[in-house]
Amino acid sequence: MVDLSTTLAGVPLTSCIYNASGPRTGSSAAMSKIALSASGGVLAKSATISSQTGNEQPRTWHEENGQASMNSEGLPNNGIDYYIDEKTIADTMGHNPLNKPYMVSISGKNIADNLQMLEKITDVVKNNPSAKIAAVELNLACPNIVGKPTIGYDFEQMEDVLKQVSSLPCFKGTPLFPLGLKMPPYFDRPHFEQAAAILNKYKDIVRYAASINTIGNALAIDHLAEMPAIRAKGGFAGLSGPAVKYTALANVKQMRELLDKSIDVVGVGGVESGKDAFEMLLCGARAVQVGTCHWNEGPGCFDRICNELESIMKEKGYDTVDDFRGKLKEWSKEGAALSRNARMAKNKKGSDGGGDTKKGSDTKSMWIAILVALIAILLADKFNIVTL
Repeated sequence: MVDLSTTLAGVPLTSCIYNASGPRTGSSAAMSKIALSASGGVLAKSATISSQTGNEQPRTWHEENGQASMNSEGLPNNGIDYYIDEKTIADTMGHNPLNKPYMVSISGKNIADNLQMLEKITDVVKNNPSAKIAAVELNLACPNIVGKPTIGYDFEQMEDVLKQVSSLPCFKGTPLFPLGLKMPPYFDRPHFEQAAAILNKYKDIVRYAASINTIGNALAIDHLAEMPAIRAKGGFAGLSGPAVKYTALANVKQMRELLDKSIDVVGVGGVESGKDAFEMLLCGARAVQVGTCHWNEGPGCFDRICNELESIMKEKGYDTVDDFRGKLKEWSKEGAALSRNARMAKNKKGSDGGGDTKKGSDTKSMWIAILVALIAILLADKFNIVTL
């Protein structure tokens, strides 16, 4: 039997597929649907100190063919106190017979906000064990706050943030809870190296890196109205969906190569199928988050993606995700030939199609022959080639 379970930063996940912070995570009512799905855990909406409504509407856009989405939401959320409240967690997780983990995400407007939220979480973890918070994800990658830089691109600021975070009592000695970081996409090898070097420096507190967040400063145009499709920030927004998958795969692969082995990598960006998840795991992801697909399809996507991943693993003879995780092979002629032959066999099988398809093909050929005959007769009559 195929086993999709994994551990992330030492936290057991019933499945290696779970939700990204953002879509459909703002309330316990929405998150409870994730908990009831095949998702391996539940990650709450990125929280700020106080509740906020976010940027002006419209602040989201979806391409008609589904290949790309954009958002400039500006972190609408209910505030950190809501997401660490015992009732919110209980309402989200329900009876939780599989003991799925509940995780919190934070994205303060400044370092002081982040430190304050971490202290609030510490107080809950220490003094209210029934409010089970399994891990915390610190968002260093949000590009949609007006007037605020993306911390993950300012390496000096990023190191200062982690230095101050590491000084908190909750991270002295054995950390009170695992800390993950949501990272922006990188595009140049020196930037990967700089970011990884900073994370490695704080490997005693950083337990995982989630790559990637949206690709910032994308722009969708409404050509009919001759204006941006999104109102906030002049239309500039974070790009997500299938269009970013290839950038995400590269980030997962490079971060896995550069980060200390004690720091897990979570793959996120453009995942909408079991095949996408398989590719993320093959690049070295410990787990895979799903964001835009969850936004568009709802929590049923977790069941579908898990089923598709199971089918791929069965077909390839893998029993667990550890059997293939991080084992992406070098390109080879043999591999290319194997892939080409597999595609040809699949196409041939589809073209053969079986009895019903053959019957349909025969019927189609018959009608074509009848039409050709009718056209020939009409032309012959018109030009007096034959007498009817």
